Amino acid sequence: MNKGRLVVLSAPSGAGKSSLAKALAADPRFAVSVSHTTRAPRPGEQDGVHYHFCDRATFARMVEAGAFLEHAEVFGNWYGTSRQAVESLLAADRYVLLDIDWQGARRIKALMPEAMTIFILPPSLKALEQRLRGRGQDSEEVIMRRMREARAEISHYGEFDCVIVNDAFDAALEDLRSLIFEGHRRRPLPVDPGSLLASAS
Repeated sequence: MNKGRLVVLSAPSGAGKSSLAKALAADPRFAVSVSHTTRAPRPGEQDGVHYHFCDRATFARMVEAGAFLEHAEVFGNWYGTSRQAVESLLAADRYVLLDIDWQGARRIKALMPEAMTIFILPPSLKALEQRLRGRGQDSEEVIMRRMREARAEISHYGEFDCVIVNDAFDAALEDLRSLIFEGHRRRPLPVDPGSLLASAS
């Protein structure tokens, strides 16, 4: 029987969920499940640390073998969560963090209803666009595509158990810790998710 707890973080690209997951993982009680992906590594990314990078043929074989708890295509690339890795970490009494999109979160919740799902929102769409541009990794076309996708992703925040607004990193991190360990956040949401959703329509 699983002893640990599965915590799923989802967000639009640029909202900061990966940075929050990395900060949480500094606590030895946590472990981040490293996803498999068919996309190419970005500058500074290491295989087995940020992702398990593989080609499409390898990924397809893993899908066929039932190796993933969930998998999805995002921006033309495939991502998947290893079933064996998650189950091993849970059995070791760890808090297992999944950094995945809303589609994957929905599949995980269907398979494992006890999982805690948390959606990370930016304080505004303008702030999200500024963060994407500030990374200096994407072309204008990619940034505009990510913003269009963000508008669609934000509409799914209501499917999650909890919502965190990452307006100030340290405060958002403390809210996350409070939700995971105590079941509630330490402060009210700094923005109304509904108003952010309205601005995305």
